[in-house]
Amino acid sequence: MESRLADLLRAVVEEYVKTAQPVGSQVLVDRRQLDVSSATIRNWFAELEEAGLITQPHTSGGRIPTEHGFRAYVESFVRPRPPTKRERASLAQAVQVEEEERRLKNTAKALAELSGLAAFMGWRRADTYYTGLAQLFAQPEFKDWQRVIGLSEVLDHLDEALTVLRRTSYHEPLIILGRECPFGPACSVVIVSVGSTLIGLFGPMRMDYQQALSLMTQARQLLSENTTL
Repeated sequence: MESRLADLLRAVVEEYVKTAQPVGSQVLVDRRQLDVSSATIRNWFAELEEAGLITQPHTSGGRIPTEHGFRAYVESFVRPRPPTKRERASLAQAVQVEEEERRLKNTAKALAELSGLAAFMGWRRADTYYTGLAQLFAQPEFKDWQRVIGLSEVLDHLDEALTVLRRTSYHEPLIILGRECPFGPACSVVIVSVGSTLIGLFGPMRMDYQQALSLMTQARQLLSENTTL
């Protein structure tokens, strides 16, 4: 992909992640300080659409990334980065307890609070803990889902997906999105293993993958240093 189109895709994804609204050409010119006109941006939009990376949900509206677009963005731009001071302090505090189960739950809570996503921990054979589901279901992508099925059904589905994920060890944080995600095609998950424990952040495909990956990398490091799991 040409650099101009890659940079435009990055801008569309990052604006869409922030706003959950289709991204217009003028918005990108104004907010991203692009040195081109909105007409030029619209021409480039057409190229990204032809490549299947973005789509226009409404005739007169802006564009949103497709699953293919999110995947291209993750592969091209998402790399672990050092956590912020607040993120580092919150996760460090979470692991500073001796009791194993409490340490894992504290870490999951910190991950959920920092990311705005749902977090889960799976340890031993069947012990599972979820947190952040309320804020997850407040996301626009899940409002219809929440009306259609009850929370107990959601948890059953999550447990089934987690059973599948626990069959593999993930030595480095892994992003699974869209149709490849066992939680559903509208979802994404970032997972990593610490010994026999599986840690994950779960949310819509419209996720801040950069932050999620960085948080999971830091959580893995801290748990490895403070646990015998």
